[in-house]
Amino acid sequence: MSVAIALFTRDLRVRDNPVLHAACRAATEVVPLFVVDAGILRSGKMSANRAAFLADALAALDTHLRKLGGRLVVRSGDVGKEVERIVADLGAGEVHLAADVSGYSHRREQALRERLTAYGCRVRIHATTITVVEPGAITPSGAAAYFAVFTPYYRRWLQAQRRGLLDAPRRIMVPAVASDPLPSAGEMCAGPRSPKLPQGGEAAGRRALRDWLAGPVAQYEQAHDDLGADGTSRLSPYLHFGCISPTETVHATDGCTPGGEAYIRQLVWRDFHHQVLAARPDAATADYRTRHDRWRRDEQAAQAWRDGHTGYPIVDAGMRQLRAEGWMHNRARLITASFLTKTLYLDWRIGARHFFDLLVDADVANNQLNWQWVAGTGTDTRPNRVLNPLRQAQRYDPTGDYVRRYLPELQDVAGPAVHQPWKLEPHRRALLDYPDPIIDLRDGAERFHAARNKKQ
Repeated sequence: MSVAIALFTRDLRVRDNPVLHAACRAATEVVPLFVVDAGILRSGKMSANRAAFLADALAALDTHLRKLGGRLVVRSGDVGKEVERIVADLGAGEVHLAADVSGYSHRREQALRERLTAYGCRVRIHATTITVVEPGAITPSGAAAYFAVFTPYYRRWLQAQRRGLLDAPRRIMVPAVASDPLPSAGEMCAGPRSPKLPQGGEAAGRRALRDWLAGPVAQYEQAHDDLGADGTSRLSPYLHFGCISPTETVHATDGCTPGGEAYIRQLVWRDFHHQVLAARPDAATADYRTRHDRWRRDEQAAQAWRDGHTGYPIVDAGMRQLRAEGWMHNRARLITASFLTKTLYLDWRIGARHFFDLLVDADVANNQLNWQWVAGTGTDTRPNRVLNPLRQAQRYDPTGDYVRRYLPELQDVAGPAVHQPWKLEPHRRALLDYPDPIIDLRDGAERFHAARNKKQ
């Protein structure tokens, strides 16, 4: 009997999974393998929130595989060493895994190739498992190797050929091979978790996708920036861990409707950032386009921002939502990021690190490049734009519902007055357990523009 290994990474699903599909076609027996990567655990890239979601997703994957006659094989340690051990024990001829764009994923691929060459075992990398369009599959008509601006990328992406959907295997035969127990969240990352995390796993993700497409997506064009309405899909954690397929998500969304078209556009942003990082892996830590910023150092202000105690309710509500749910509304992400980088003038990497610590959906491509876009060091064609939090609040939370949802100390402040509690009557203001603004918005804007203009 021939043996192949399907090495799961960020594709924790059975349906529409090119990795599992190819492994099942290549061999009579398949090892569905997940390695609890010691390198990732040591690096600090795992967080308590993502560990909880990941533990759910692995348990769900194992349950689904068992329904097909198989099981999830779990190992812990160095990915290359653990795969090599299984190849040596079983004589596996192929290892299949998803293409990814981070520097770490490329090093993992190279390590696998180097270790397995001696065994005559081939490493098969599968594109369009994590993204809809493979990074580098579409390029500008000129000499550039990738798209640095979103809109022309979006136009070409819409014209790109996409692969068809893949059925789940009907049955999986797993050879006799030892497995560690399914890992618990605490084993992968100790520490407190956000109390309102979503449930991980393919079944939960498919339910969420079905519910989203059954109705709410129709209002997405009008509602996606409405903070109080909470009219977004909340599918990003499932896409990050591959519990649902981005290709299937696009196929299932009616792009001919305004809501569906707007939602697909957001999924294209995800592919856009992956192709930028694939071309510019240094952008994970360094400015994509340097503005020679000399960021201020103010740990007290940074901590107030992290804690949601800046004195600007729309900013603080976003930061409290992040801490409570391991997720934040996209408009709130823009507002909070702009406040840190362009009002407080603090390094975008401070914010990216905090988001990475708490967001269930945080991956290197989207987290880092979205932060750079807001900070003006990334792909934004208007790098000096500043999102004034008061104007943003008036436009996207006009009744104050979002703020009151996450700031219980302001629950009794009705209407739009909740966005400027410092303007309340002195006796009412004294009763609020809420801080004064840590900075005057005019001072922050002047500081930012003065710093940028000085460099030009």
